[in-house]
Amino acid sequence: MKKILDFTGASKIFFAVSLSIFLIGIICNVIFGVSLDIQFTGGTILQYNYVGNIDTASMQTLIQTETSDRVSFNISENITVNEDGTQLQNGYLLAVQFSGKKTITPEIMDNLTTKLQEKFPDNKFKVLDSQSVESSMGWKFFLKCIVAVAIACLLMVIFVAIRFQKIGGWSAGVMALVALFHDIMMIYFTFVIFRMPVDSNFIAVTLMILGYSLNDTIVIYDRVRENRKRLGSKKVDYDELFNKSGTQVFRRTICTSITTLAAILSVFIFASVFNIKSVVTFALPMMIGVISGCYSSICIAGPLWVMWQNRKLKKGSSAKKENKK
Repeated sequence: MKKILDFTGASKIFFAVSLSIFLIGIICNVIFGVSLDIQFTGGTILQYNYVGNIDTASMQTLIQTETSDRVSFNISENITVNEDGTQLQNGYLLAVQFSGKKTITPEIMDNLTTKLQEKFPDNKFKVLDSQSVESSMGWKFFLKCIVAVAIACLLMVIFVAIRFQKIGGWSAGVMALVALFHDIMMIYFTFVIFRMPVDSNFIAVTLMILGYSLNDTIVIYDRVRENRKRLGSKKVDYDELFNKSGTQVFRRTICTSITTLAAILSVFIFASVFNIKSVVTFALPMMIGVISGCYSSICIAGPLWVMWQNRKLKKGSSAKKENKK
């Protein structure tokens, strides 16, 4: 007979692990703060192309002297080729971000370009593109993203509550929401701890993990409902019911998560090797989100649902005793 894993018995350990990670994230948030991308804060993005190696520290100092706003930059490879497809030279793409409420004036852009060309004449700096983002537009975009996440969570809770009426309905939906909130916080703290700016990748990862985590939770709830149906009118031991159901889907959940992680990890390694920052800031939180989604479905949502049902059962027993008196 297959050994039944005691998920509910270890619930205090699971809760302690999550709370400890939250505490570390909160401490890092207080110490380092959260960095918002230019998409949310507003500012200007300048893109340059250059060749050869360069002293990045000197370049950053030169760029920062042109403005009092916070400046960040990202360098990636940009290989140019001839018309016949043969490689011409190894170039680099420099993306400079000026974060601030005011956009950078054309005079500052021209002055910066001139100084870069004078300071690094052998690197052949050339302006490729410039984009300006207003702070008001950034906040509107941020609020729309938050609304999208909130609506997604609400619809998911309603869906779970309707589909799993036989095992508590709204209790199952609320606990699924707690697990989703757990995963969102894990993703957020990943951005904070690794000092990555919160950008559109945060919203994309959040929405994807909400669906992934809910899918895991639904699989477990579905097995709980099937096992509950087999018991019929017998007295239900909710701890035993969930532990049995969780054990039955545990292997499937772990295998699915490992397969997903392997695919994302390959993307993360590729992006890290070639310094594709936008992909790195998507793949890393995505990996953490997949792990958190698998963990929260079995170790957070399930035990909390059992606690809710046991509490409800005790209240019903107490009410019957009172009526008999």
